[in-house]
Amino acid sequence: MTEGAQAFANTRPMSERDEVAAFSELQSRLAGQFTEIFAHPNAPRTVVVLPSLTLDQEVLGRITGVIHYEQRLLCLLLLLRYPRTRVIYLSSEPLPQSIVEYYLQLLPGVPRDHAMARLTLLACHDASPRPLTEKILERPRLLARLREGIGSGEAVHMTCFNVSSLERRLALALDAPVYGCDPELLPLGTKTGSRRIFRDAGLLLADGEEDLRDEADVSAALIALKERDPGLRRAVVKLNDGFSGEGNAIFDYRAGEDAAALKSRVAEGLRAMNFVAPGEGWDGFATKFREMGGIVEAFIEGRTKRSPSAQYRIDPLGRLDVISTHDQVTSGTAGQVFEGCRFPANGAYRMEIQAAGLQAAERLRAEGVLGRFGVDFISVRGEVGWQHYAVEINLRKGGTTHPFLMLQSLTDGSYDAETGCFRAPSGRPLFYYASDNLSAPHYRGLTPEDLTDIVVENGLHFHTARQEGVVFHLIGALSEFGKVGLVCVAGSERGADRLYRETVAVLDRAGQDGSAVPS
Repeated sequence: MTEGAQAFANTRPMSERDEVAAFSELQSRLAGQFTEIFAHPNAPRTVVVLPSLTLDQEVLGRITGVIHYEQRLLCLLLLLRYPRTRVIYLSSEPLPQSIVEYYLQLLPGVPRDHAMARLTLLACHDASPRPLTEKILERPRLLARLREGIGSGEAVHMTCFNVSSLERRLALALDAPVYGCDPELLPLGTKTGSRRIFRDAGLLLADGEEDLRDEADVSAALIALKERDPGLRRAVVKLNDGFSGEGNAIFDYRAGEDAAALKSRVAEGLRAMNFVAPGEGWDGFATKFREMGGIVEAFIEGRTKRSPSAQYRIDPLGRLDVISTHDQVTSGTAGQVFEGCRFPANGAYRMEIQAAGLQAAERLRAEGVLGRFGVDFISVRGEVGWQHYAVEINLRKGGTTHPFLMLQSLTDGSYDAETGCFRAPSGRPLFYYASDNLSAPHYRGLTPEDLTDIVVENGLHFHTARQEGVVFHLIGALSEFGKVGLVCVAGSERGADRLYRETVAVLDRAGQDGSAVPS
């Protein structure tokens, strides 16, 4: 145990300054682990998977079935394909055995009993709308069982959805470093921090202003945008720590209106904004803005517009790798809400996106960022090609992380940064369509066991030999909320899209008439 972790265990509570120093000391162990353990599949290790969504709980509460989003990292159970790897998976509520079995049967060449012997599941039995990490920290007996599960004398690290001061505290309590971004660097991933990184990296970004604190700042920024661009039609107001578009609002300028005319009605215009989050209004949004701060930027218009993203990883040795590119599938007010993604991004611009994101990634590496992160763009096709506006950095595992991890684990393939393609060991390119938001009222009542039957009877399960098929996640949300996630893998983009449509059609039949078996 490091001196800092020992001090944390013996003298709680620590000051924030001491906690930050102790965490830095603990994190220094990762480089040695990475060198000695990570590159060796048969090396013994323990991975603590913490899928806590330690984000603003009020914003999270607007996501249907959000408690089940802790299941998105069940793809990490596929780490059990390494014969001496142990996994400890934490959750708010106990995971249904049928869902755990679903993932274990995906393991290539590993007997179920062998995998189960190396898997520990620990739950808080608490579905309250609070971060999972907070629940764990307030349960000393659960913490003791967790420490016992980790044991001693073996390499251990935590992997988290995102890393906040709560995850830092848990890491110290467990004496387990985190393969993720230090919470002290999280401001780099806010909307304000993103704009600063993009500007420093020399990337194209929409005209706007950051580091805004209140209504007066927002009003002044909207007026300033109009003064600089009299023809501007719309602007976006964003909360610094909003996510999935839920913290955004669209401000409409009136036709023919100049900055002077806008000044007289800007307060009225703020209250009439189109808020992306369902049920949101100005009063609630303004309160959140005063808490978080945020930005205002010009809405990027375009007849042909896409929302691509690029993913990167900085390892404990400071090496930077390109992980993937995606085209995000969006919906809602002005296409602000993340629904799913296609992999890889469109061939017309995927390498441009990869290169542009790499400029921001280099800046983040210089700041000391660790782990996986994504860089989002809005791309508009013009007469001479595509223009890519950098819009956001996500210093966490996002909606594109678990689909790619599934693809990688199921196929044992790899991403080719030279072409932006993923190839199976045979050299065959693979594509997927993924969504966290396949939902319909008539899916309610379908149990995990029903889903397994439907998938197998219709030949939609993932075929290891063909390296094609469907893998589901968020299965726990299906029966109560009529919502499920899926990754549709095929040998072409059209094939992945077709597989998604076929899967939707099968689930629709199953939900509507109780029979999904083809006639």
